[in-house]
Amino acid sequence: MKQILAGDIGGTKTVLALYQVSDDGLKEVKKSMFASGQHEHFEDLLREFLGSATQIDMACFGIAGPIKEQRCITTNLPWTIDALEISQSLKIPKVHLLNDLEAAAYGILQLNQFHELNPSAIERAGHIGVIAAGTGLGQAVLFFDGKKHHAMPSEGGHCDFAPQSLQEDQLLVFLRERFKGHVSLERILSGDGFGHLYDFLKASGFAQVNPELEAKMQTGDRNALISQMGLEQSDPICTEALRLFCRIYGAEAGNLALKVLPLGGVYIAGGIAPKIRQALESGIFMEGFLDKGRMTRAIEQIPVRIVDDPEAPLLGAAYFAKVSLKD
Repeated sequence: MKQILAGDIGGTKTVLALYQVSDDGLKEVKKSMFASGQHEHFEDLLREFLGSATQIDMACFGIAGPIKEQRCITTNLPWTIDALEISQSLKIPKVHLLNDLEAAAYGILQLNQFHELNPSAIERAGHIGVIAAGTGLGQAVLFFDGKKHHAMPSEGGHCDFAPQSLQEDQLLVFLRERFKGHVSLERILSGDGFGHLYDFLKASGFAQVNPELEAKMQTGDRNALISQMGLEQSDPICTEALRLFCRIYGAEAGNLALKVLPLGGVYIAGGIAPKIRQALESGIFMEGFLDKGRMTRAIEQIPVRIVDDPEAPLLGAAYFAKVSLKD
């Protein structure tokens, strides 16, 4: 029985799984999660996971970073991952690298449970857009050829942030000074984005600062604390930071919808969406999504869905490996 190795390689964590391939599908043999930053080289992590496992027929990894000629210099990790080197070093006949959002897009095709944000959504066949805020911001497209979908990766998360209000104009000026020039959407729509939004609101005098909260930020996960306090609406600056995050997230999802016209839907993946689902469902996300002036009508019936299965990229990598074995 053939075996495949699949991986979801992110800036924060890496998940690896070993599967047996049968006519009925994939049977999980082993799965582990690792803190990505604790390993100097990706191959060290692979060897630790595989242990004595020897028969691997195909490996596929979804990676947070651009893939060029099956080689990736990761965006948020000090790793260079090369498919050919892994194949030769670990004696795996076929190794393929996917962009992490490309893998997530394939994974979405394997799922059937989502949380719909657009009450006016109409179910139709067509292209699918995927946007995912996590350690960074990823975007991908599932092109529909009339019979099946094909994933297309992108680096759309690094596109320019486009303000849509006076407050967002001021945010752009603040971030441009902080980053000495170009301000990408990833600076806002990522884990670190909550901290940048909080700092902006604090500097602009939006509300009085809570000294106890500031003290907690020195010892804990600052971004998680800001988003949690925003969800609880227990601090005005955090509440506004979360509102801004959702509004800008929705606006960029709407931009993706205009570029792709994904009648099959826009899917909100990544690690942040499930954690702030309550805020995304409040209406502010869809307000940003639909604020497109005269072109609102072009996207107002597109499904907009939260993906809350964290294994979508892993499932997508495994699916790609399984299909590739048959080719």
